[in-house]
Amino acid sequence: MKVSDPAAKMVVGLGNPGPQYRLTRHNAGARVVEAFAAKYGWSFKSHRSFKSLLAKGSIFHRDVYLVFPQTYMNLSGEAVAVCLEKMKVRRRDLLVVCDDVSLSLGEMRFRARGSAGGHNGLKSIIEHIKTNEFNRLRLGIDRETQKNELADYVLAKFAACEESAVEEMTAAAVRAMETWLEHGIDRSMNLFNVKKKREKRNP
Repeated sequence: MKVSDPAAKMVVGLGNPGPQYRLTRHNAGARVVEAFAAKYGWSFKSHRSFKSLLAKGSIFHRDVYLVFPQTYMNLSGEAVAVCLEKMKVRRRDLLVVCDDVSLSLGEMRFRARGSAGGHNGLKSIIEHIKTNEFNRLRLGIDRETQKNELADYVLAKFAACEESAVEEMTAAAVRAMETWLEHGIDRSMNLFNVKKKREKRNP
C-alpha cells in the first residue's frame, strides 16, 4: 500500500474480528467505520503485515485510512502502531472510534486526549504508541442496563429493542467522523459534545 502524505488522516474502529462479534456492543466502533466505508464505497482488504483490515479513500482533499485491527481488542495497539508507522500518519491525525459503557445508548463524546478509562483497546493503543494524545470518538453502549459481568455484557449483542437506537447512533457517528475529517477535533467537540449537553438540560 502506498505511503500517505503528511496531511493524511487515520480512523480506527475498535472491535473484535470475526462474524460472531460483529454486532456486539464492543464492536460499536468498528461498526461505525464499516458504515462510513459503505457510504463512500470504500472496500476493506486484509493486510497481514498491518494486522488489520484497511480501506483507503480521499475526502475533503485528503487521504483517509480506515483501520479495523484484527488482533482482538486487548491487542489493538499492536495494529495501530504498525499502521501509523508504515503509513507515516501523525498521532494528532488519528481518530479512534470505540464503545463506552459510561455513556447512555446513543450518546457520543469526542475527546482530544485522555486515559483509557478502563477500555482495554484504548489501553493497548496508549501503551504501543507511547502517548494518550490522540483523538477519540466514544459511543455509548449503556452500562446501566447490564446485570452480568462487564466482560460478558460488552461481548453480548445489542437487544432487538435497542437496534433502532444503535442504527441512529451509527449514522450520527458517521456524520461526526465527517466533521472531524473536514474541520478537526475542536469543531467536532463543539458541535457534538455541547449539543448533547443542551439536549439533556432542555428535554
